[in-house]
Amino acid sequence: MKKRWLLNLMMLCVVAGLVTFLYLRPKQTVEQENTYEISNYKLSEFNAISVEFPTKAPVTFEKVNGFWRLTAPNQTRADQASVQRILSIIAAKTKDKITKEKFEASDLEKFGLNNPSVKLKLFRDKNNTEEFLFGTHNPVTDEQYVAHRGAVYLVANAYGEAAATQVIELVDKAPLKPTEKVAGFDFSHLEQWEATRLHLDLVDGKWKASIATAKPLQNELNEWLDYSWVHTMAKSVAFYTPDHKATYPSIEVKMADGKSVHFDKIQESPDLLLGRPDEGLIYNFPADAGFTMLNPPINVPN
Repeated sequence: MKKRWLLNLMMLCVVAGLVTFLYLRPKQTVEQENTYEISNYKLSEFNAISVEFPTKAPVTFEKVNGFWRLTAPNQTRADQASVQRILSIIAAKTKDKITKEKFEASDLEKFGLNNPSVKLKLFRDKNNTEEFLFGTHNPVTDEQYVAHRGAVYLVANAYGEAAATQVIELVDKAPLKPTEKVAGFDFSHLEQWEATRLHLDLVDGKWKASIATAKPLQNELNEWLDYSWVHTMAKSVAFYTPDHKATYPSIEVKMADGKSVHFDKIQESPDLLLGRPDEGLIYNFPADAGFTMLNPPINVPN
């Protein structure tokens, strides 16, 4: 009985000691830093963008059928990811926010906002616009001052860099539009297929080659289409003004809607250069990828 009493007393002392320790130990205060969101807008709100600079022409985009197009200084398909990076300023967060009640007009010069390096305008419609001004860089934090709706924020440099990207880097590097559904190819105007007049067509979901001796394997051709045309990306693009006096070997890509897309084969080595007149672009592919694009695996016996 006495041993049990002593055991209970010892346990009570241990518990009391633990409670005392937890109560008297130094309390760590966690400082929660305030963060501010530049906006609570949604990407889907906007259907046009203008990126304006002090000394060069603006770059503009417009959303057409759910996809962004470059509308100035050239008109062509835009790289969707690049446009999303420009728009990502609306989701930026910062620890530094200076409201208009806390800075004077003279501060605009200090922040580089009296003559911003970039002026980004996001349009819901012609009468409903959000504007972001990009100022100087803070060398201490490696961030940039951005003004929006009467407040100045310090945000990562990446937002300004995305808006100031060179125009050619904002162009889609895919040779086909995401809405274009391939139904076949006419390779008959390429040197290697000129004698056989190769046509390749999807008929009731199966590939048919116009060369009688060809033995196309469906899986091989499906993979070839997917890898070489649908999901391929050029390593670079350039703007293209067709020379109507020049005659190039060419490819016609047939579409499910009955239309076709024309490509000029401007060069095959050391890189493949394909010009797409309707988009005003030249696509540059590495030689190995280019060879595969122009030579489908139709298994013609030697």
